[in-house]
Amino acid sequence: MNGLRAVPFLLLLAACRDQPAPQEAVPPMPTVPAPVDPTKQVLASAIDTLPEAGVFAPERITVTGGAMGTHLTFAAFTTPTVNGDKIRKAFSDAIDEIKRIEVLMTTWTKDSEVSRINSAAGASAVVVSDETFHVIAESVHTSQISEGTFDITFHTLHGLWKFDEDLDPHPPTDAAVKARLPFVTYKNIKLDEKAKSVMLTKKETQIGLGGIAKGYGVDMAVKVIEKAGVTAFFVQAGGDLFARGKKPDGTEWQAGVRDPRGPDGSYFAMIPLTDHAFSTAGDYERAYVIGNKRYHHIIDPRTGQPATACRSVTVWAPTALIADEIDDAVFILGPEKGLKLVESLDGVGAVIVDAKNNVHVSKRLRPAIHVVAAPTDGI
Repeated sequence: MNGLRAVPFLLLLAACRDQPAPQEAVPPMPTVPAPVDPTKQVLASAIDTLPEAGVFAPERITVTGGAMGTHLTFAAFTTPTVNGDKIRKAFSDAIDEIKRIEVLMTTWTKDSEVSRINSAAGASAVVVSDETFHVIAESVHTSQISEGTFDITFHTLHGLWKFDEDLDPHPPTDAAVKARLPFVTYKNIKLDEKAKSVMLTKKETQIGLGGIAKGYGVDMAVKVIEKAGVTAFFVQAGGDLFARGKKPDGTEWQAGVRDPRGPDGSYFAMIPLTDHAFSTAGDYERAYVIGNKRYHHIIDPRTGQPATACRSVTVWAPTALIADEIDDAVFILGPEKGLKLVESLDGVGAVIVDAKNNVHVSKRLRPAIHVVAAPTDGI
């Protein structure tokens, strides 16, 4: 999908034992994920001791793939009732499910439902599937509760900023941005619940689901895997992750929060992850620096310019869809308003590294997060 992020955290599948959780609020100090090359991710076995003769020995099964413009990783352990072949089949079906959703919601093909909505902008409503309607409606809701900082009409600016395969370290002119900015608003999206139709009321307005469809895809992949009888596993699509259950030794999966200014693969904090999603937005993923100013792909839809309040935001949430949409909103809002939004949502937490490299942790995550080092400073 357009604008999908690279992997911003490390999943530590057990090489490390859980550390005692700090009881006091973690003092502000910088942190959060940065894009991690999937090929460099550390995935270690969670089995600490060898089984006795005749005792079932869990085997870790890992499957990788690609969809939505990002790298996919799946892992689970065999059980006495679920063998490796069954797990591999479940993971293969989960990849197909993510690809099915991509066909509906991408802007890379002209016949997707999102592309058809864009083609009819300013002219007519387009009837879409229940899933596409749901994701767009959820996007509009998030726009409403986040002061418009998460807004799928950011796609109206497509082509001005070039941070993807077309990376071009030359910012657009202010005049070019200002010409399109009036058409960047979720208020130009008209939804008809009964007809399941979507209309863009201005012909210049366009939408892109790159900031939410990947999270939805992870959630749907989780359902496929659960239906196959797998009870402890994780699904990772770029910077979006969901972990279900616990490892065979009874410990939780561990997610490493990437150091925004550190080298690839480095992390400054760890968060235990069970039955929750984890998503990161960072200004280091697709970016370039001119002079002492960093330009990156997280655009504030209110200004049309890269957001400047944070370096990275990691969101912990009940679903990958929520985590995927909220991390961008919090990144743009900044620590004060961002944490207020996070605390208003059930089961949601966040770790923020602000523009000055200070780390902020929401109340729900303070008892669980383990900070291992201060984030690296830099431009």
